[in-house]
Amino acid sequence: MINIDKFKISEIPFGERRTTFKPNVELYNYLGEDGFRKIIGSHYDLLVKSEIKDIFPTSDEELDGAKKRSADFFIQRFGGPEYYKMTRGNPMLANRHLPFKIKPSGRKVWLDCYRQVLSQVNDVPENLIMDFWNWLDEFSNWMVNTPEEPKFKLGFSLK
Repeated sequence: MINIDKFKISEIPFGERRTTFKPNVELYNYLGEDGFRKIIGSHYDLLVKSEIKDIFPTSDEELDGAKKRSADFFIQRFGGPEYYKMTRGNPMLANRHLPFKIKPSGRKVWLDCYRQVLSQVNDVPENLIMDFWNWLDEFSNWMVNTPEEPKFKLGFSLK
């Protein structure tokens, strides 16, 4: 198990899309398809109880479909079979997420759920989990499509 405090969430400016970290496909050799599906499933189980639960399916059938599609994407991205491409085509995930208002604060909740799951992973070298985390941290900002609303409004106008 990895100390949860090792999973730092970067403050990435709205609209910036970084690609510093690449997926380390060695992770797939340790997790395999079943391991990825377990991580993704656990992540979704936390998300549907989180403050961003409203953008996730509510029925078990729809949630299972979302878990499958997400796991298919990660399995493909980390060197496994191209299930996602076979069933959904090219990922284009930023476009697929446009119907949902994803704010920087929602990104942090999404990442925090991953932080909880990844801190519990056993039998995988820590460097591979941290590589996955670093990639997730950057990758997650690609889905952010709505800026935060100002916390306050000025009470005057310039005329």
